[in-house]
Amino acid sequence: MPQDAEALVVPVFQGEDGLDLPESEFFDGATVRAALDMLGATGAAEEVTKVPASTGPIVAVGVGKRDDMDAEKLRRAAGVAARSLTGLKVVATTLGELGLAAAVEGIALGAYTYRGLKTADVPEDQQPVKKVVFLGKDQALFDAAVITAEAVAFARDLVNAPSSHLFPESYAAIATSAAEDNGLTVEVLDDAALAEQGFGGIVAVGQGSTRGPRLVRISYAPEQLDDAPTVALVGKGITFDTGGVSIKPAANMDQMISDMGGSAAVLATIIAAARLKLNVKVTATIPMAENMPGGNSYRPGDVITHYGGTTSEILNTDAEGRLILADAIARASEDNPDYLIETATLTGAQMVALGLRTAGVMGSDAFRDRVAETGRSVGEQAWAMPIPEEMSTAMSSPVADLRNADPSRWGGMLSAGYYLGNFVGEGIEWVHIDIAGPSFNTGGAHGYTPARATGAPVRTLIAVLEGIAGE
Repeated sequence: MPQDAEALVVPVFQGEDGLDLPESEFFDGATVRAALDMLGATGAAEEVTKVPASTGPIVAVGVGKRDDMDAEKLRRAAGVAARSLTGLKVVATTLGELGLAAAVEGIALGAYTYRGLKTADVPEDQQPVKKVVFLGKDQALFDAAVITAEAVAFARDLVNAPSSHLFPESYAAIATSAAEDNGLTVEVLDDAALAEQGFGGIVAVGQGSTRGPRLVRISYAPEQLDDAPTVALVGKGITFDTGGVSIKPAANMDQMISDMGGSAAVLATIIAAARLKLNVKVTATIPMAENMPGGNSYRPGDVITHYGGTTSEILNTDAEGRLILADAIARASEDNPDYLIETATLTGAQMVALGLRTAGVMGSDAFRDRVAETGRSVGEQAWAMPIPEEMSTAMSSPVADLRNADPSRWGGMLSAGYYLGNFVGEGIEWVHIDIAGPSFNTGGAHGYTPARATGAPVRTLIAVLEGIAGE
């Protein structure tokens, strides 16, 4: 292994007759196998075994049975291995020999940490590994995987940031700086411009806070513009959600810093598209607001007028995300994109229906199925969901075109999808991805997923854009 490496990470399989160690030119297989057998290693998925050696330990991570291995199992094993490498500055690995992109993503995302505003120094032996050398790598594939992993990490950082520091004005400034650093064009509308131009949903939700709302528009155009397909990305950017006048219970309200997870994913994705030089024209429309109770808050019973003229009766001010998204979707549709992809931490009903790790995907039937399948293929669990026709009755209002919530307890994720579909322009293939559970991990770390912000569904969005670019 490289001279400066302090450890070597290798994959092992769970064989029919014991440990199955893949051959490699970078270590003596017979010696390592004997040591692992002595230590009781089995090769079971995500099992980590460290073998002492004169040149530094060999860290064997189990990938499970060879016939069952896929990119996601490798990604998870790499993530677990990365978390075991604390205190080391440089390690080498042969994990990339089984699948370079998955190994790179797993290592990078598994090693992710967020310190926030902590002031104490991290002890040396608890610091994440500083550098990982992938032996025998393909540079182009490696670079693309690094860009994807960095996009996920950027989204995680944004979602983990406290609302004291990340609010609409500061968030818009961060987005502008990051986009312009990557050669993208940016337009920002402040609260006065939003009111003047008729963005009634964003204005209503944001008016209860002393920190006014924003709408950020970011554009990427590839060099081969003439024949490039066009995609609109839209992401919910509620920087903190108290529920407004329909205030949430106090328990776990601190987790509502994560209510801008959709916007973070969209911002990270368009920057990744530019870095990857994808042959697809992308515009991200990101509404940002803080949903607070106050003397100027919007109320249940109000009727608001969205960008484009559609009206909504407010039944619940805690169904605010769809209001700002409605404005953003209507504006994004004006560009007449080929596809529109919107994602949001939208409903608790998503978690009731699909659990904490599986996103619900709704929209145009074929595109919905394609996006859900793409999510599963990259290890971000997603499932296609219907928008039943009876939702039109559930969301009808006696005083407006729509109401913002279904007063019944049934199918809340689906009724939200129906509501948003009313703002999508005619003829546009579209999806809504509800990531209320998958975007923020309230349990312990698993695989390459840390506690708190996960970065979902950045890898799904990037993969969908890559697929569209290749059409």
